[in-house]
Amino acid sequence: MIDPRAEIEDLIARVAMGDRAAFRALYERTSAKLFGICLRVLDDRAMAEEALQDVFCKIWARAGQYRVNGFSPMTWLITLARNAAVDRRRKRDAQERRKAAPIEAADLLADPAPGPAQQMQARSEAGLLHGCIAELPPERAEMVRRAYLEGASYAELSDATGVKLNTVRTWLRRSLMQLRECLSR
Repeated sequence: MIDPRAEIEDLIARVAMGDRAAFRALYERTSAKLFGICLRVLDDRAMAEEALQDVFCKIWARAGQYRVNGFSPMTWLITLARNAAVDRRRKRDAQERRKAAPIEAADLLADPAPGPAQQMQARSEAGLLHGCIAELPPERAEMVRRAYLEGASYAELSDATGVKLNTVRTWLRRSLMQLRECLSR
């Protein structure tokens, strides 16, 4: 009597060499079990048949990657079948979710720019900020503008003003603390 495990390993090895008769025999020997796995995962006969077709296409293409390692060759085949079925199920579920979520006309027409209320609030906050900056000594106010509104680095400010780098950092930190206090009033 032939060992079923050895027979399937032999068929996979022959499929790896392009043997169509071995592929047909492997299909006849394993397709019912692999179809059952696909059907259990997908719960849809047509989709399970498509998944099984994908599985056997993968087997034909990847048979050379199978390695005899002491485990059942059916484990490899079942893993291929389960993964193919799970991939199809995920794709199907994602499509169903997209179909279920209605697209509102307002979503298609919505302008991402701030509305009038947000624009008015931003202008108000900008006015408060400029008023607080005006309360700083002029050289520090200029440093704050250049550092935080124009993007100048501390080193660039130090070079432009002739003030030591650590002093620039200290002035900016203290200026930010004054601005925070001013804005909280």
